[in-house]
Amino acid sequence: DKSAYVAAKHGIVGLTKVTALELATTGVTANAICPGWVLTPLVQKQIDARAAAEKISTEQATRELLGEKEPSLQFTTPEQLGAMAVFFCSAAAANVRGQAWANDGGWTAQ
Repeated sequence: DKSAYVAAKHGIVGLTKVTALELATTGVTANAICPGWVLTPLVQKQIDARAAAEKISTEQATRELLGEKEPSLQFTTPEQLGAMAVFFCSAAAANVRGQAWANDGGWTAQ
């Protein structure tokens, strides 16, 4: 059941937008970073479970998992997400407000 998970994600985007609007004249910005698959322990458990259930290698399970959603077939890295956060804290992003920025290997472009 993913309804609670999806509701939470939509809530984050909504909260980001309203916060950005309420703080628009203060110099404080609010934006959301929306990653695709990041290789976390939780995702690794999903890969391992898939490999065991389908009797395939973890490499094959990883390719299948990524192939279902992420056209790049690559995990988004914590370093990539951190670089986005640094950008949002920089002067270059001073007028970026209320945006949901995807870093997802093309997932949302489909």
